[in-house]
Amino acid sequence: MFDIFYDKAQTLKQAGVPFALAVVVRHEPPISGKPGDKAIILADGTLHGWIGGGCTQPVIIKEARKTLEDGTPRLVRITPSASEVVVEGIKEYPMTCYSGGALDIYIEPVMPRPQLVILGHSAVAQALARLGRVMSYRIVVQAPEATADLFPDAHAFRPAFDLTEITPTPQTFVVVSTQGHGDEDALKAALAREMPYVAFVASRRKALQVFANLEDQGMDPTLLEHVHTPAGLDIGACLPEEIAVSILAQIVQVLRRRPEESPPSSTPHRHTLHVDAMSCAHCIHRVQKALGSVEGVTVHDVEIGWAEVSYDPADVALTDIAAALEAAGYHLRPDPAPATP
Repeated sequence: MFDIFYDKAQTLKQAGVPFALAVVVRHEPPISGKPGDKAIILADGTLHGWIGGGCTQPVIIKEARKTLEDGTPRLVRITPSASEVVVEGIKEYPMTCYSGGALDIYIEPVMPRPQLVILGHSAVAQALARLGRVMSYRIVVQAPEATADLFPDAHAFRPAFDLTEITPTPQTFVVVSTQGHGDEDALKAALAREMPYVAFVASRRKALQVFANLEDQGMDPTLLEHVHTPAGLDIGACLPEEIAVSILAQIVQVLRRRPEESPPSSTPHRHTLHVDAMSCAHCIHRVQKALGSVEGVTVHDVEIGWAEVSYDPADVALTDIAAALEAAGYHLRPDPAPATP
């Protein structure tokens, strides 16, 4: 039984299937579960093994699925008598079986290692593969020019931009680092599948142009709104290795963020505003001043034709921003596309 249990766990790990491991760590008779009893629970609620009968399994399956969602281990207590004092770190449920008894069950998520899919053979792509391997990520490189000499740290290659054989998981991260060699084709491939994270290594100006080209070709603009560009956290990176570090830092941030830590809807977000009627350096100054006059708006960058700002939609109406620009002699183009969150 012991070998069969661990063979099942190893098979799931090799297949990249997330699961939760539940182990009975304490019991009070006459309940059937005993210390050392264990089970594997899949995301769909399928249970392999034994951790108790009908009063125990539904609770453990429920908590195991939560564990897989938030990546946090937990200790669950099933008891006929609730504690008068709440014990931190223990999730308590009432024992509903007439037989009585109590169980403490530890549940831990077992997640597949993160998968980093790199599209492109640029210097940044190569640095990403090297550093990603150091972090024990599975590295998949896709590019017509990709070779084992360029990417000795990759686990798999594909000489084309094609993610059809990639199975998306919450830990799949796609980075387009083509840098002028098939940008649009790579982005089309990356966005053809629903991936939890897609980043595009490009300047803000170049990304806007590439996105505009893709929209002209019929791509749904809402897909482009979810692309992280410029890729990575803003750490002032310049060298390929530094840019790779910033991207991996952003991936870690996404990977480790728990649901309760997700930015609330009231958190200010960055937006790229498209501004018409700008033609010179004086216009840049006037637009910057107009946007800065709107309470709640932070101006990050202004160039001819666009401005990057942060504001909280709950506190600042887009009409207020448009009115400030109109008063300065400029026009806000409808439906601004969000930039990096």
